[in-house]
Amino acid sequence: TIIMAASDEEPRSKLGAQAAASSDDFADEELELEPSLDNVLQQDSLKWIFVGGKGGVGKTTCSCSLAVLLSKIRESVLLISTDPAHNISDTFDQKFTKYPTKVRGYHNLYAMEIDPAVMDADEIPNEELGQNPSGLTGLARELMTEFADSLPGIDEAKSFMQVMSLVKELHFTVVVFDTAPTGHTLRFLSMPSLFEKGLGKMSQLKSQFGSIFDQLLPAIGVGEEASLKSRMTETLPVIKQINEEFRDPDKSTFVCVCIAEFLSLYETERLVQELTKLNIDVHNIVVNQLLQPERDSNGEVMCKMCAARHRIQSKYLEQIHDLYEDFNITECPLLAEEVRGHDKVEAFARLLVQQTDKQQ
Repeated sequence: TIIMAASDEEPRSKLGAQAAASSDDFADEELELEPSLDNVLQQDSLKWIFVGGKGGVGKTTCSCSLAVLLSKIRESVLLISTDPAHNISDTFDQKFTKYPTKVRGYHNLYAMEIDPAVMDADEIPNEELGQNPSGLTGLARELMTEFADSLPGIDEAKSFMQVMSLVKELHFTVVVFDTAPTGHTLRFLSMPSLFEKGLGKMSQLKSQFGSIFDQLLPAIGVGEEASLKSRMTETLPVIKQINEEFRDPDKSTFVCVCIAEFLSLYETERLVQELTKLNIDVHNIVVNQLLQPERDSNGEVMCKMCAARHRIQSKYLEQIHDLYEDFNITECPLLAEEVRGHDKVEAFARLLVQQTDKQQ
């Protein structure tokens, strides 16, 4: 059984919500922006916003567009891609790195792409191949480093620590995550709890195997005992705070993106259930790439293939509305062109907040 977030919204419209093209209507929010992601924009307390779902459904387009919308009403916005196959550079038609870079055309929107598999040499302490203070050779250190890197979830752990260190230093008012496909995303979201438990285990190991533990620390690049203790004292409160904030519906929320097909609906259901287990708020679903076929004077769909796809999407869209009746469901049409560049992202952003009934 899924525990769904409560909502005071009116019943959602059925197939074919279509966006108004003009940006002049942003002022009329309460009535014209339903159903939409307007509830996310209006929740000023949100600090962490995650956008995710099955691969190929338009997660990156939605996360970039949401970040653009937030930049209009928030002081500073950071968009982070944690997907190894980064696409936000392609979407904005601008190269981003692992450090926050200002997005062209915006004074308060920054973006960065994290690739945990590629770390610079200066990010990992290196004593070359000589003898270090613990008596372990460089070869032993390399072996221990390789062992640490082979641990399950280590890539996600590196991503998480890199993100948290930057966010702590740079004080963005809201952070939008363009996440990896579902499995990677769920591991990433469980990182705060994992780190909190891991740091506790390290303290326990230190008390049980003091001398051996002290020799292993420099081998894996952690440093001496005093350095470790200092890092743990500094890091643990931050991890606990992030862990609490990720599970606070006033601070964090997750926006699911899907398409009206069986596999995507199945993945969305799985994602919602897992997020519920993690106590992470989720009450928004974007149904993307909805076909709006052309009709003749009699109202019949002119293309047989389009008619077939339209029937399939109608069936699954109805199931989405029935299954997630207490969710904010935003419907976006299939576009003739790819969303790339400032103007196209701005246009798609309007689809997320301006909804009108489809013309029959």
